[in-house]
Amino acid sequence: MKTIIYPGTFDPVTLGHLDVIARAARLFERVVVGVGDNPAKDALFTQKERVELIRQEAAHLPNVTVKGFNGLVVEFARAEQTTLILRGIRTVADLEYEVQMAFANRACAQVETLFIAPSPAFASVNARFIKEIAAMGGNVEGMVSPAVRDRLLARYGSARPGSKP
Repeated sequence: MKTIIYPGTFDPVTLGHLDVIARAARLFERVVVGVGDNPAKDALFTQKERVELIRQEAAHLPNVTVKGFNGLVVEFARAEQTTLILRGIRTVADLEYEVQMAFANRACAQVETLFIAPSPAFASVNARFIKEIAAMGGNVEGMVSPAVRDRLLARYGSARPGSKP
């Protein structure tokens, strides 16, 4: 059975992420979305909330599971009994960073990385930008699902320009 993991922070999960998940679900027997905590990133949603949101959004894909994890991605891959990591690539900057990570993962754990570009409609969708737009009271429709948009609105509520959650 071919399993691939798709790790990330998914804070919040975007339509681009969901596009990559759905496309991977057509290519692999099992897709495990790994929702990690990255101490270098200031998460808006808890890991539990992010797992819940992705589970809701991917519920129609029977071969997709969503799990939280901590630590190295290669250890998560090992726990899921796979040597395949999926990464979405939007830009040349993404590619440069991800190729370096792929080399490191292959060298230290013999784990391969496969790259998928999102559909063109989602090529500029970025979770960090979505949080900034939502915090300033902007419209994030077309970048996140209605459920994620509602969670962002609930979190930022009466956000005003320049305010923080």
